[in-house]
Amino acid sequence: MAINEKIFHNVDLNLMVTFLVLYRERSVSRAAVLMKVGQPAVSGSLARLRSHFDDPLFLRTGRGVRPTGKAVEIAENLMPAFSCIEAVITGRHPPLPDEETSSQSSWSDDFL
Repeated sequence: MAINEKIFHNVDLNLMVTFLVLYRERSVSRAAVLMKVGQPAVSGSLARLRSHFDDPLFLRTGRGVRPTGKAVEIAENLMPAFSCIEAVITGRHPPLPDEETSSQSSWSDDFL
């Protein structure tokens, strides 16, 4: 299977990790703490993601943020892919499809 490396020239894959942590935590502040960066760094990453996907992705609520429909769609596609990447990096096998829903909250803990 081949990839089109040209599409990756303008995309920082670290932004996708930030996106997934923010999606999981539903809070810019909590995401920043877990990623060991400042809140402005997460906000800046979110601005870049919004520009790339041409969508607000997360909307402010009284207690954090909630994902837009587009963000949910992106997360549903990214999570399995990043689980596979995590498995390659750590040498662990990716979870089976039935296990994915029960372990979604912990899949990216190794990135932090």
